[in-house]
Amino acid sequence: MERIRARLIYNPTSGREEVRRRLPDILQKLERGGIETSCHATEGEGDAARAASLAVEHGFDMVIAAGGDGTLNEVVSGLSGHERRPALGILPLGTTNDFARAHGIPRQWSDACDLITRRFTRSVDVGKADEKYFINIAGGGSLTELTYEVPSKLKTMVGQLAYYMKGLEKITNLHPVRMKITADGVGEFDEEMMLFLIANSNSVAGFDRLAPDASTNDGVFDVLALRKCNLGEFIRLATMVMRGERVLQDPKTIYFQSSHIIVESEDRVQLNLDGEFGGTLPCTFSLLPSHLQVIMDEQGVSSYRHGNGNLRSVQPDE
Repeated sequence: MERIRARLIYNPTSGREEVRRRLPDILQKLERGGIETSCHATEGEGDAARAASLAVEHGFDMVIAAGGDGTLNEVVSGLSGHERRPALGILPLGTTNDFARAHGIPRQWSDACDLITRRFTRSVDVGKADEKYFINIAGGGSLTELTYEVPSKLKTMVGQLAYYMKGLEKITNLHPVRMKITADGVGEFDEEMMLFLIANSNSVAGFDRLAPDASTNDGVFDVLALRKCNLGEFIRLATMVMRGERVLQDPKTIYFQSSHIIVESEDRVQLNLDGEFGGTLPCTFSLLPSHLQVIMDEQGVSSYRHGNGNLRSVQPDE
C-alpha cells in the first residue's frame, strides 16, 4: 500500500473539545488507511497558518485541518500563499463547520476519516481580502461580529446556541452604516446598509438559503447586502432565513455575483473572514479560481450543486 505523509493541524478547544479526546482513534484510523500522520496542536491565533505553511515547506502530501471554521481559515491561509499546495483534508469538529456542511463532509469524526483515506479531491476557489484569505464567507456590518465575539468556552458548553444567545444580546443595537460597494461587471451601490456578505459557498452561519446558489467552483462570489431597515423589518427577514425561505429578491436586499469587489466606508466597519476578525474597511475582495484541492466524497458536492466537477486521487509527492 502506498503511504501518504500528512500533517494534522488541530485546535484542541474546537467545538466541545472532541478532537482532543478522539486524537488516538483519529490517528489510528488514518494510519490504517495508508496515511502516515504527524500532529500539531495549535496554541494561539495564527499558529495553524504557520503550521500549514511549514508543512508545505517540509513536503507533506496532505494537510488535515481538524477543528472549526476558524482553524480551517488559518490552514487555508497557510497553504494558499505557496506555489505548491498539498491536498487539504477536513475533520469538521467545530461549532458551525460551514464549509464542511456545504460540501457534504461528514460531521462524525470516523466518517470524515474514512473520507480522507479515500483521497479523492475537488478543486475549490479561494477568496482573498486584501492580503488575507478566506474559503467560505467574508462580511461586515451589524451582527457579522457574532462569530468572533462569542467566547470559546461558551461555544464549548452550549455549541450553536451560543451564537443565538449573543445575537439576542446585540439585536437591539442594530444600526445602518453608509457603505459603497463596487463590483466588476455589476456596478456601484452607495447607500446605508446593515451588513454585507460575500459568500464562496452556500452555507452561511449554518443557513443554506442566504446564498443558495453560491458554489466554491464557479469562479464568482455571491454577494448579499441588507439595506437600511428597522428592527421589525430585520426580524421579518431573519424569520424568513430561519424558515429556510429565500430572501434574495426582497426589496431590502441587494444580490449579485462578481469575482472582484471593493467595499468602502467612512465609518469603522469590522470584517469577518470565515468567522474570524479580518480587519476593517476599506477592503478589496478577489477570487482565486480552483486554488486548492480539497478532499471530498467521490461524488464531490453533487448533492448540493449540479455536476460532479474534476475529481482526482492524491498521489505521494505530487
